[in-house]
Amino acid sequence: MLRNTLIAVALSAVLSACTGGVALAGLSGPGPWFEFSWPYGNDTGGIIPYQPHIKPVEYRDMAASYCAHWGRLSHVTSVHARYGDYITFVCMDRRGVIH
Repeated sequence: MLRNTLIAVALSAVLSACTGGVALAGLSGPGPWFEFSWPYGNDTGGIIPYQPHIKPVEYRDMAASYCAHWGRLSHVTSVHARYGDYITFVCMDRRGVIH
């Protein structure tokens, strides 16, 4: 009887840990529950998913903070103001010099 109870407790602990891990993994990626979309890219530039509620100045700030990780400046190259499209940017070492 005690052995069956211990097995049931261990099994329920493992299942609840797995369920919590799956729920946490679902919330850690990009999605509609976050306030802003984050840039995707590398040290030469990237993209930001367009969202109508974000102002154009905020896109420039997001690109600047993203390129600052590599000690570079940013320049927004194109803005397609349609839902589902992207804002693209490049990271530069100096003004006018793109890698």
